[in-house]
Amino acid sequence: MNNKLRIVFLGTPEFAVESLDAIIKSGHEVLAVVTATDKPAGRGHKLLPSAVKQYALEHGIEVLQPEKLRDEAFLARLKELNADLNVVIAFRMLPREVWDMPRLGTMNLHASLLPRYRGAAPINHAVMNGDTETGVTTFLLKHEIDTGDMLRQARIEIGPEENVGSVHDRLMHLGAEVVVDSINDLANGTVTPIPQNDEEATPAPKIFKDTCQLHREMTVEQAFNHIRGLSPYPAAWTDELCNGLIIKVLEAQKADEKKPGHLYMDFADGFLELTRIQPAGKRAMAATDFLRGLR
Repeated sequence: MNNKLRIVFLGTPEFAVESLDAIIKSGHEVLAVVTATDKPAGRGHKLLPSAVKQYALEHGIEVLQPEKLRDEAFLARLKELNADLNVVIAFRMLPREVWDMPRLGTMNLHASLLPRYRGAAPINHAVMNGDTETGVTTFLLKHEIDTGDMLRQARIEIGPEENVGSVHDRLMHLGAEVVVDSINDLANGTVTPIPQNDEEATPAPKIFKDTCQLHREMTVEQAFNHIRGLSPYPAAWTDELCNGLIIKVLEAQKADEKKPGHLYMDFADGFLELTRIQPAGKRAMAATDFLRGLR
């Protein structure tokens, strides 16, 4: 291809793999990937590689896993690679020594329509807030997180009952297309980055356990969107239904009346039927099965 770029790819989860694969298939050269260190998982605490590392090893791509991004040996290796561009997707905050090194800088894919939902959990917050559309944005990194000048955006609608897992998967595929188009724009010099309007910015902070709790003070609409925006992971939860037992709520539906043998939760202006749940220490199940098993 014309104007093939030499790229260092920085990312960790499955969301990033789709774009990495698309970059390689587009003909640009991925010199190395930078990803998180292997993490212990399961009962045996066996070290497991990230999804990006697994893909890189399968495709013969060099893998760098620095614990500290200012590590001298790591920075020296990046300098040796002499990339034209860094591409970062679902990684951690980069120091200037890293993002400012390539001649074209560092491009980031963010899963929102920036400047809306700057932060660690943009997809969750879009669904939790009941938004009817979202999208992806590519932009050039600078020091302040998610504030750089934008290259491209693409939009999708959010279905009225769609959960964050479904939106995540659709944005993953859309993002891969936008990443390749943005790289081609930079390679060909056919893009003028657009500054973000900071006055329109909204936050999308990291999701914690307390964030996920359902509260009876919520409206039915708020609770319904809260459940959708956290399903299937990390999942909304409550401890107000069964003697303090923590129950994750994976699916719910609006109902006009309560029927025997079904599980409901009351909120400020009505109630929801909880249809799929996961009691603490148990597998996910239909709420009706849970009720039949109660003693």
